[in-house]
Amino acid sequence: MRTLLFGVWVVVYVSVLLVARKMWTAKYTRSPLARTLFMNALTNSDFEPQVQEWYHCTPDLLGEKIQHLFVQSHPIISRTSINGFLGRGSMFVFSQNQFRQLLQIDPDWKGEKLLDLGAGDGGVTDVMGSFFKEVYATEVSPPMRWHLQRKNYRLLEIDEWQNTGFQYDIISCLNLLDRCDEPLQLLRDIKKALVPRTGRLILAVVLPFQPYVEIRGRWVRPAEHICVNGTTWEEQVRNLSDIIFHSIGFEVEAVTRLPYLCEGDMHQDYYVLDDAVFVLKPQE
Repeated sequence: MRTLLFGVWVVVYVSVLLVARKMWTAKYTRSPLARTLFMNALTNSDFEPQVQEWYHCTPDLLGEKIQHLFVQSHPIISRTSINGFLGRGSMFVFSQNQFRQLLQIDPDWKGEKLLDLGAGDGGVTDVMGSFFKEVYATEVSPPMRWHLQRKNYRLLEIDEWQNTGFQYDIISCLNLLDRCDEPLQLLRDIKKALVPRTGRLILAVVLPFQPYVEIRGRWVRPAEHICVNGTTWEEQVRNLSDIIFHSIGFEVEAVTRLPYLCEGDMHQDYYVLDDAVFVLKPQE
């Protein structure tokens, strides 16, 4: 009888552990902050050893004829590039109607030049591009650049778009501020590259603000740190508007809250994060 009871207790205990583990996966983590922290922890602890295992070999086990021929390879591409190779990584931020509503433009409005920074595979660029005569884009991931080239967008290098000799009517910087090494310098460069008086920056930021930069498949803190105060979405929006943007010389013309939808990876089918989308105009 004691053996039977002990067996039942073990089964119940294991079941409880399995349920608890399932509830703490990213799929069941409903808080954006908790989900972000979970994915960062997963990235730093589990994913890196897994990637290294893909390249691992014990040459001694290859035999005398082969072991001296083995060349050790290492991971050299980012997870963004992996998604690009696999045709994944598309994102959705806003529709054409939402884009027009933010900018307060008519359906037949036409601007001269659009620059989409960190355009990815061009999915969101497509939404904005129909309103402009010329569409420029930047992207560091080679596979994503191939997608942009197939769509005939004019690709600029990340150190080139600021020095083209012309300025842009609209510059979009969508979910890039928390993934670049010098975000404040990026905002300064954008301000200089906009057409005076009429130029606008469309900036999307995932909140809560969790800045990380991907370097050779690893997530590290950026060299230039932006401290966004506040615990709620609204508090962080206010802090960005009153402190961060104002210090650079931008004024908020419009802001909205939208879900940031992006295709997932080997850990999860898709991600939904909270975006704050700003329309910023340079101050006189």
